[in-house]
Parts: sequence; structure tokens; C-alpha cells
Amino acid sequence: MKINLLLSSIFLLVTGTVFSQNYVSSVWSPDLGNGKYKNPIIDADYSDPDVTRVGDDYYMISSSFNHTPGLPVLHSKDMINWKIIGHALQRQVPEGVFNKVQHGNGVWAPAIRFHKGEFYIYYPDPDYGIYMTRTKDPAGAWSDPILVFEGKGLIDPCPFWDDDGKNYLAFAYAGSRAGLKSVLAIAKLNEMGDKVLDRGVIVYDGHVIDPTIEGPKIHKRNGYYYLFAPSGGVATGWQLVLRSKHVYGPYERKVVMEQGNTAINGPHQGAWVDTPSGEDWFFHFQDKEAMGRVVHLQPMKWINDWPVIGEDKDGDGTGNPVLEYKKPNVGKSYPIVNPMESDEFETSLLGLQWQWQANPDGTWLIPSHNGHLRLYTQEIPADFKNMLDVPNILTQKMPAENFKATTKIRLVANEKDLKEKAGFIVVGEDYSQLYIAGTADQYALFQGICKRGLSGKTEEVSQVAAIDSDFIYLQVRVTDGTNCNWYYSLDNEEFKKVGETFSAKPGKWIGATLGLYATREQTINDSGFAEVDWFRIEKL
Repeated sequence: MKINLLLSSIFLLVTGTVFSQNYVSSVWSPDLGNGKYKNPIIDADYSDPDVTRVGDDYYMISSSFNHTPGLPVLHSKDMINWKIIGHALQRQVPEGVFNKVQHGNGVWAPAIRFHKGEFYIYYPDPDYGIYMTRTKDPAGAWSDPILVFEGKGLIDPCPFWDDDGKNYLAFAYAGSRAGLKSVLAIAKLNEMGDKVLDRGVIVYDGHVIDPTIEGPKIHKRNGYYYLFAPSGGVATGWQLVLRSKHVYGPYERKVVMEQGNTAINGPHQGAWVDTPSGEDWFFHFQDKEAMGRVVHLQPMKWINDWPVIGEDKDGDGTGNPVLEYKKPNVGKSYPIVNPMESDEFETSLLGLQWQWQANPDGTWLIPSHNGHLRLYTQEIPADFKNMLDVPNILTQKMPAENFKATTKIRLVANEKDLKEKAGFIVVGEDYSQLYIAGTADQYALFQGICKRGLSGKTEEVSQVAAIDSDFIYLQVRVTDGTNCNWYYSLDNEEFKKVGETFSAKPGKWIGATLGLYATREQTINDSGFAEVDWFRIEKL
């Protein structure tokens, strides 16, 4: 653990941010400034959110799948204004596996809890089992992940420390690995929380009326054990709550939130939290396809020891999600702050919004070199079919339904023709990009489009224009969370449109991402590089 803490501290020096600075997005901010907020509170792909309160502070984590660093950690004082403060997982394990791109694998739905002075995160890797990492400082280094529960198809863990000294781990099964789904189980957990004591007991079978039940979050209130669990599928489901006087059941069921007549599809999978003043709130996601699973916050109340989430206008005990509501009563007002998006690359700190497609190597970049991000060209994998196979794509989430993203970039190629290139890419099952390619004295701008990339399809490329070796401005304009149009400029004033509208697609369990990269096709003893002066997210 000590070695990992040292390495993590070094890593944070180049991937951290200045936590005291509040970044305010120009494209999405949920705080309406009048005592109310609008949903989603984060209009970006922080899927499977879980939240815990410690005193006056709220901490959120989300799934991150194959992206590294993984398990983003966010902080808020009022549940509306959030900023990224770190990542709990600096490198995915087993490292030999995740040094290559593993679309859809890695970190699935996690849980965060605070217990005896420490923060605990339990996260599943459906191919290996359930891991745990812990820390006393959620913005600092986390411990090496420990495999708590080994096995294929074990997903969506949530720990629970009972008041009688017994400990439990609620979880579900992924049918793709376990050959069984739509059931919830509970295993015994040792005192340290780092090992299960049995293989678990199935406590609820949802096959008949709650298909695809998963993601259990276990709580205890007024003598009842509660399992909050999403059912019915990601985009088509509802929020279910089970309760029992005994941890192993039998459990009663109740649908406590569903879409109803709203536009918020599949409202489920999240976290019940309270405020020091006694209010109850519930975080969940909404599947927005290419934008991924965005985060909503709903009011919650208890009636006859059952929770009701959202607005229950007809009084039947099942709420519907709200789009606008009064902010939580946390005792005071806090400044507007949003997760980071733009990056000027002016310091040695790379913004915490950035993630790689696989475990990074130390040769991939300098976060700031004379005020520029320097990306050294990396040789493409031997089994390369398209850009989805490239680990060294530096990505971040789509930040809103409507925005423009612009980067100032140039390629400084090696003297020889190594087929080096540097580009700006929208990554998903389908992807599209603008990139610079050439030798040390001859450059051109190209557009590449790939359909069904995860199926191994190849990219179609067309030349856009001959350019010189100076910086060029590449821009994508996104509307309705899907429609992408490419532009380029030589002076950042006059932008020329490139090609037709591209329809962004989600990746494997994630939304589309915005990426920067530099690659080459051959081995050499010294590489060329891309220089990126800045990357900016702005209003259209």
C-alpha cells in the first residue's frame, strides 16, 4: 500500500487540479441562482452514481469502465454544485490486461461509504470480482485495490455495517458472465471489510415482475433493512425498493419512482442521502445515448416506512422525476462550481476531467511544455483495426447537449516518414475525427469516419486541405447531444466546415467522448509529437 500511495501522490502531481478554484461551465450549470436547480445536475456521463455524506460534505463516485484513471471522485457542499477532486483508481488491475483497451470492461457500478474514519469504495469488475479501496482523504491517494470477492459476473456491490457488529455485502449478477441475472444477493463480510466470508445468499428474484434487477444499495431505518435497486433495464426501467425486518428477507417490494409522463427515461440506480437538517434526497441517472448516463437529483420523503422519490402528484406512493425544484436545505448558499471541461495546459497539472482509453505509460505526454500539452506519438497496436484500439487517446466526457469544442494543435513530425499523425476525435461505437499527418516539411489535414468500430470496421479517410507546420484550430459543434459538425481554421476567426453531419454514438456502456491523440505506424528510437496549446468548451 505504501508504494501505491507514493506512486499515486506522484501521479496526482501531473493529473491534479487546484481544488480551491471553482470552474463554471458556459454550457451547463444546474444552479439557477434563485434558490432552485434544474436537472440534470451533471449533464455528462457520470453513470451509476453513488453518493455519501460526511458532515457537511457530499462525495460522489461513478463507474468508469475501461477509462483510466478510474473511479472519479467529486465533491459538493450542496448536492447541486460539483467539482472533480480526484480518482480512486490510478491504474486498472490486472495491469497486463488493462494496458490494452478493454471497451465495456473494468469498473462497473461502485459504492462509496464512510466507516470508522475512512472512506471505502467497493467496485466490481465483472470478469474478476469485487474490489475494495479505501482512504482517509478522498481527494488524495487511495489504497491498492483488494480483491474482496473473486468470481465472474459479480457486480454492483454495496457494503453495510450493521449495528450488531455483523457486516454484509449486497451485490447482483451479470448474466453475460455468470449465466444468471435479475437476482440480488447478500454475502457476509469480515470485520476489515476486505474479504467475504461466504459466497452469498440470493434474497430476491426479480425474473417475473422485476427483470434485470441490479445495483442494490443497502440501508437500515426504523428496524427495516432496505435494498434500493433499479429494475427493468437501463433506459426502460424503474426504481424499486425492497424492505424486510431481516437482512436475508423475505423482502416486500414497492416501485418508488418511474418515468410516468416525464421525458426522464429509466429513472433509477443511485443513492439515498440526507442533509443535516433532515431532508432526504435521491441521486439517479438518465440514459441519454451518445451523451451517456447523466446525473439527476430528486426530492425524497418517507411515508409509512416506504420512500417516495420525485413528485407523487396522484398520491399512489410512486413518484415521477422533477426537472426543476428548490435546492436542498444545507444551511447556507455556496458558489456555483461545475466539473472541469476546458484546459489551457499552462501548468504541470493536467485537468482531472481527462482519462485515457487504457492504463497510461509515462512516455505518452508532458502535461505542460512551455504552456502546451505535448503528446508524443505512440506506435499503434500490432492488431490495430481502427482508433478504438488505440490506448493513448486522452478523452473527456461530452459536457452538454449543445456546445462547441475547439483545440489549437500542431504536429511536429519526426524527420522520417513514420506516418505520424495528431488529431481531435469524437469516440464512440461510430467515431469521427480531424487529424494532421505528414513529414517534417509537408502536412495535410484529413477527416476520418468509422462506422461500427467496435465490430472491427475500418476507417474511411479523405484529405481536407494541405497545411503548413504551424498551429491549426480544430472544432466540433454538437447539437441535441448527437449531431456533430467539424470545422477547421488557420486563424481562429474564419472556420471552414468539413464534411457532412456526423451522428455520435455511445461506446460500450459509456457515452461518446472527446479525445486528443498522437500516433505513428512504425517503431523508431525517437518520436515526433503533437503540441496542444489549449482545449476549450464553449457555447455555440
